[in-house]
Amino acid sequence: MHEEKLINKSDLAGLRRQPMVQALVELDVNTNRVLNVVKAKYNLKDKTAAIKFVVDRYIEDEEEPDLRPEFIEKMKKIAKGPYIKVGTIEELRKRHL
Repeated sequence: MHEEKLINKSDLAGLRRQPMVQALVELDVNTNRVLNVVKAKYNLKDKTAAIKFVVDRYIEDEEEPDLRPEFIEKMKKIAKGPYIKVGTIEELRKRHL
């Protein structure tokens, strides 16, 4: 059964935010430079937003495909078929000539 995810209008407007955790982090010069580039490129408010952006992108890129709903749907479609039964490659070639 497919579970629907609903978005609350106040969430959409950004009125209800998740609680924030404060952290003091030390950045090397290169990491600081990259965060400044990300901040400028995507017109972000501050380095906090740049860090969140980078982490969100990492989560998207590294999430296992078998956990993504679109991957599950794709696999269900593939499992349904259509399939044809063939004995050999030559037999398959004859069918498609």
